[in-house]
Amino acid sequence: MATNGSMTGRVLGERYLIEDRIGIGGMAEVYRAQDRVLSRLVAVKVMLPQFAADADFTRRFRQEAAAAANLSSPYIVNVYDWGEDQNTYYIVMEYVRGSDLKTAITQRGAINQRKVAEIGSQVCQALSAAHNQDIIHRDIKPQNIMIRPDGNVKVMDFGIAHAKNSLNDQTVSVLGTAHYISPEQAQGKELTAASDIYSLGVVLYEAATGKLPFDGPDAVSVAMMQVNDQPVPPREINPAISPDLEAIIMCAMAKNPQNRFATANDMRAALNDFLAGRPLKSFSVGSGSAKTQLIGAAAPMAAAGMAGATVAYNNAAETRVMTGVAPQPPVATMVDATQTLPGNLGRSGGIGTSQTNFRAEPPKKRNGKLIAGIIIAIVAALAVVGGVAWAFLGGGSGNGEPVPNVIGLTLDEATAELQKEGFDVGSITEDYDEEAEPGTIIKQDPAAETKRELGTKVNLTVSQGAEMVKVPDLQNMTAEEAKAELDKAGLVASAGDPEYNKDVEKGHVFKQDPAKDTEVKKGSVVTYVLSLGPDIIAIPNVVGSDQQSAKKALEDAGFVVNVQSAGYSDYPEGQVTSQDPSASSRLEQGGTVTIYVSEGPEPQAPSVIGMTEQQAIDALSNAGYHALIQTGTPPTAAYPEGTVYWQDEPDNGTVTIYVSNGEVPESNGDASTSSTNS
Repeated sequence: MATNGSMTGRVLGERYLIEDRIGIGGMAEVYRAQDRVLSRLVAVKVMLPQFAADADFTRRFRQEAAAAANLSSPYIVNVYDWGEDQNTYYIVMEYVRGSDLKTAITQRGAINQRKVAEIGSQVCQALSAAHNQDIIHRDIKPQNIMIRPDGNVKVMDFGIAHAKNSLNDQTVSVLGTAHYISPEQAQGKELTAASDIYSLGVVLYEAATGKLPFDGPDAVSVAMMQVNDQPVPPREINPAISPDLEAIIMCAMAKNPQNRFATANDMRAALNDFLAGRPLKSFSVGSGSAKTQLIGAAAPMAAAGMAGATVAYNNAAETRVMTGVAPQPPVATMVDATQTLPGNLGRSGGIGTSQTNFRAEPPKKRNGKLIAGIIIAIVAALAVVGGVAWAFLGGGSGNGEPVPNVIGLTLDEATAELQKEGFDVGSITEDYDEEAEPGTIIKQDPAAETKRELGTKVNLTVSQGAEMVKVPDLQNMTAEEAKAELDKAGLVASAGDPEYNKDVEKGHVFKQDPAKDTEVKKGSVVTYVLSLGPDIIAIPNVVGSDQQSAKKALEDAGFVVNVQSAGYSDYPEGQVTSQDPSASSRLEQGGTVTIYVSEGPEPQAPSVIGMTEQQAIDALSNAGYHALIQTGTPPTAAYPEGTVYWQDEPDNGTVTIYVSNGEVPESNGDASTSSTNS
């Protein structure tokens, strides 16, 4: 199978014309293509050849393409078709214009928290549609979440999704991307809908903070962090994040699946409450039907969702811990990479490209003193972490007074508010923020409600509004060049439907929106349109039409018209007698078609027989003809010398007349003639 873009120009299934590659992953390449049956743009995902040779993988590919095609949601990329063509396996999907969420995070860093919650809510709706059909996505990550120009999302790539009981779970349980997989997925355990919820929690964490919760030098080390480590609370990275949104994210990322949201729909309800400004209610966690209970104050232990804690919300929207710390997960131990273990990470197609395996082993027994020491260390660590988390959530009974919230105020208003509460203004910096009015506060440090001694300086960041950039000129660039130029300018590239254009080379940009040099917000979408080259179209038949109608028909079809005279003909004057190229021939749009127009039937010449030579010349001239004189012996003596005894039919406006030489014709002889031109 052709790879690295060499599939361009190939037709799959005698239907899908591959145009250009728009993405590549660890298992497949994605191409933009034309559906020649329905005349629409589609995305075609082509399996890489190393997987096409694996019978189990191709069987799962076919089964799950069919399963994904049955999913119906405005937030899921539609699957139209799948097939195999000369050992090339492919899935045909809806072509989505826009940019993936990972690109947006890479370009902009942390995203406004309301937008994060909107994205999360829509992804939850997509997951609910899949989970209701017992389909687990297994690879929720920002690269698989497309942001359309209208701001709505489309979840794509159910290529490693797993329908319940569709295949042996051990063979595919650890497929996914290490930075976003759940602890149970990293351990090769059986997965549930809760695994997708965990991955979505990681996505929202990264979108809200601009940073991954876990990162390391390789996929295995990151997977081990997913199993063993707790993330830094999001508000320690981005203090502008609401405690409510932080609690939702941390609940989704609970290590124990039983302590996460019970369903994607429950997580969506919590996000929608946050977006509506409503106090967050208690919500279902785990697989049971019981709700968490609203409780009063509790001893500070951990941030929401940390160490497997179950969370609930009281009417003041504060996070409280209900249950204690969940047991530590099994210790991940490195093993020989050549071993085959049920559900390990060594299977082909595991995390990233790593072939390293690890398996879960129970912790070894320890003596009483050692266990007591570990318990003391854990309690001490929780006391420190819990104290920090509690301070961020506005709880506890530490020294000092809560810092007022000045986010959204002008600098003068923020200064007055801080001084009124006994605090001072520290450093003042500026930053771009498209959501906030210029001149208003977008960040403060220490964060609002954090307890600090009176007189503490609060550092403020003032919004400069949205950063504006000029749209570059993309004319005549290739798609790759246009994307690179827009990326350099901080803009998002979106490819429009290619169109025929005779003036710009095929595969190069001939149109863009917004136009070059237009000032737009950084991060805005710029749509470019590639040329398909001149359109080769059939020439209409205009023979028999009048000149004006024929010229209009050809020009409307996109041709240049050249008009030539056809002279006298049997066609009425002004009608087209012929055309070049002929009708039904194909010609590039903008080519020239010549039409030949009749001057009508040739008029009859007057009879000049019996007239003198001069009389004949004058009569023909008056009728618009030219006389060609021939002198000869007349057939009879009835024509004296100098009189016309014969004339030919007109030929291109010339009439040949025969003038008598006065001689008497010889019997059975041929008359001799001589000619003069008049």
